[in-house]
Amino acid sequence: MDREELQRRAHDLDVTVWVGKSGIEAVVDELDDQLSNEDLVKTKFLRAARSDGSTEELAATLADRVDADVVDTRGHTAVFYR
Repeated sequence: MDREELQRRAHDLDVTVWVGKSGIEAVVDELDDQLSNEDLVKTKFLRAARSDGSTEELAATLADRVDADVVDTRGHTAVFYR
């Protein structure tokens, strides 16, 4: 599936993972579980989490941890694909 198609599908997704003050470590297992069941998962990085870096940096780190790709980042939201 190409990137444009993934972005189109991601547009209508609801956020199902929120990264807060506990950082990405707290959501690695949850995101991994969700990616086992769904191919696209939308994640929101709350203000407390963004003190550790930009949304793009945090999304890239989280994607590495769960062996996924970042489809898109917009604002404080990222979409992961596996």
